[in-house]
Amino acid sequence: MKDYHLLLVFLTAFGVVLMSTPSLIKVAKLKHLVDEPSEERKLHTRSIPTIGGIIIFSAFIFSCFLWYPDHVPKALEELEEFNYLMACLILLFFVGVKDDIIGMSPMKKLMAHLMVGFILVVMGEIRITSFQGLLGMDLEQIPEYASILISIFTYIVIVNAINLIDGVDGLAAGIGLISAGAFGLWFSYLGDVHWALISFALCGSLLGFLFFNFNPARIFMGDSGSLCIGAILSVLAIKLISSPVDNLPADFQNVSKPILAMTILAYPLLDTLRVFSIRIAKGKSPLSADKNHLHHKMLEKDPNHKKTVILIYLFTIAMIAQAFFIQFKNPNISFLISLGFCGLFVLFVFYIYPNKSKKKSA
Repeated sequence: MKDYHLLLVFLTAFGVVLMSTPSLIKVAKLKHLVDEPSEERKLHTRSIPTIGGIIIFSAFIFSCFLWYPDHVPKALEELEEFNYLMACLILLFFVGVKDDIIGMSPMKKLMAHLMVGFILVVMGEIRITSFQGLLGMDLEQIPEYASILISIFTYIVIVNAINLIDGVDGLAAGIGLISAGAFGLWFSYLGDVHWALISFALCGSLLGFLFFNFNPARIFMGDSGSLCIGAILSVLAIKLISSPVDNLPADFQNVSKPILAMTILAYPLLDTLRVFSIRIAKGKSPLSADKNHLHHKMLEKDPNHKKTVILIYLFTIAMIAQAFFIQFKNPNISFLISLGFCGLFVLFVFYIYPNKSKKKSA
C-alpha cells in the first residue's frame, strides 16, 4: 500500500464525520437524544446531543472497509484479526448506544467487555506474549492462560480509561487522535499497512469529530464512541508490543515497546489508576462517578476547557517523545523515568498550576 492510500483512509473518515455530524446534531435535538445539565458532576450548562459515537463508528467502519488493502499478502493474512475486531466493535457500539439512550447497568457492561475480550484474545489471538524484560516479566516463560488473562485485563483497563476521561470537551477525542496518530506512524514505519490503516481511519474520524466536540462542544461522543475508541486503541497497543522493529531507524530500535504503548496512553492510564486508588482507599466502588479526575482538578483552578485539554495534549505528546528519545538497555530504568514524568505532571496539577478561582474570589 502506498502512502497516499493511508492519506485516503484518513481523509475519507474525516470527510464522513465532517459532513454528517451537523445533520446528526439536528436529529438528536429533535428526538431529544441529549444530555441534560442536571447532575452535579456534569460540566456543561445546556442540553447537548450524546450520540456522536454513531458518526465516529460509522466513518471508521466505512473508511476501513473501503480502503482495506486486500491486494497486500500480509494484510490478507491479518484479515481474520480484522474481522474479529470489527465484530467486537459492532457489539460495543450497540452496548454504547443503549447506554447513551436508556442507560445500562455496570454489570451488563462488564459482561459485554468480558465477551469482547474473549473474542479478541482467545478467538482472534490478539494477545500480549511478552513484556520484553519489563519488571522481570516475560510471558513466554509462563502458561498461556496467564497471557490470555493479562491481555483481557489490558483490554478492559484501556477501554474504561478512555471512557473515564470523556468528561471535558475534546479531551477523549483529542487523546484518542494523538494516540491513534502515534500508533499509525509506528505501524506505517514498520510497513504494517493493516494496522496503519486502522490507526489512520480512527485519526480521521476523531479529527473530524473534534470540530464539533472541542470547547464549546456541540455534541458528545457518548459511550457508543468512547467504548469503540478504547477497544481500537487497546488492540493497537497489544499489536505494537508484539511488533518487530527491523524496519525502524537504528536510533529507535531499542525503544521498549511495552513502555511506548503505555506512554502513548499515559494520561488515561494515569488518571484511571489515580482515581481508582482514591475511590478504593475511601471504601467506594472504583466505578462510582465523581469529579476527582485530574482534568476536573485543573478546571477547579482555572475553568478554561481549551487550556485544560491543550495542556493534557502536550503532556501526552511529551510522554511519547521521551519514550523515543530517553532510551536505556534496561527497560525498567525507562519505566521509572516514565513514572517520574507522570508524577511531575500530577505535582504540576496540584501545586504549580495557577489557581485563578482563588484570585477571582479574592
